[in-house]
Amino acid sequence: MTETNKKIAAIQMASGPNVGANLLEAERLIMDAADAGAGLVVLPENFAFMGETEQDKLALREKDGEGPMQDFLAQMAKRLGIWLVGGTVPLEANDPNKIRAACMVYDDQGNRVARYDKIHLFDVNLVEANERYSESETIEPGEKAVVLDTPFGRLGIAVCYDLRFPEMFRHMLDEGMDILALPASFTAITGKAHWEILVRARAVENLCYMIAAAQGGFHINGRETYGHSMIVSPWGTLLAELPTGAGAVTAPLDIEGLLSIRRSFPALDHRQLYCRL
Repeated sequence: MTETNKKIAAIQMASGPNVGANLLEAERLIMDAADAGAGLVVLPENFAFMGETEQDKLALREKDGEGPMQDFLAQMAKRLGIWLVGGTVPLEANDPNKIRAACMVYDDQGNRVARYDKIHLFDVNLVEANERYSESETIEPGEKAVVLDTPFGRLGIAVCYDLRFPEMFRHMLDEGMDILALPASFTAITGKAHWEILVRARAVENLCYMIAAAQGGFHINGRETYGHSMIVSPWGTLLAELPTGAGAVTAPLDIEGLLSIRRSFPALDHRQLYCRL
């Protein structure tokens, strides 16, 4: 791995209901990231489709391992010689009336090397914005966290609402996580209040890189997403950010620096897994 492709990237989009148009936009942005030297690229949640209703995605669900959205991800990774974290794709679930929000990782040969199904589902009522979300009505939750070996370090995968559950990241840390890829689609209200705080907190408390790739803009279903895709260092430093609009942000990856921080500031070794009363 050269110094050039040690860069990492987060893609930001404002996806709509036209899969073809979304894939064309994703292709352009992935190419921009690769041209900037990124060897690991992360797409946002729902990058290929955001319908007018939550039920719309059921008609587009793909079988595991086959379908136009999965084919697109594999082809882009192979064509550009990058590792690609594919946001989320609606895959068939055990429940025929639901989908799995699956985040797949492809290596630089276009091989799928991991799949993570979103565990924590966004069931909330935002009274201030008159917005109600009930992902559990259409999404079947996953059961297992995912951390995998890559040329960049041990990569953990989480999706959007997972960000609010620090115990999940501690488990992933125990599996050797160095970098966390977070496809997301935060609402404008929750994003303004909590997005940066949570992304930087997860980086600091786990002394890991965070690649947070978000939806950002207005969508046909009337929803506004917060954007502010960002890359954060293990020390909590904001390395790159895109507040609004579609685009790609990149930053250098320094795993030796990460290991140096963990050695000189060994907070992870000081954890006590019990309470003294």
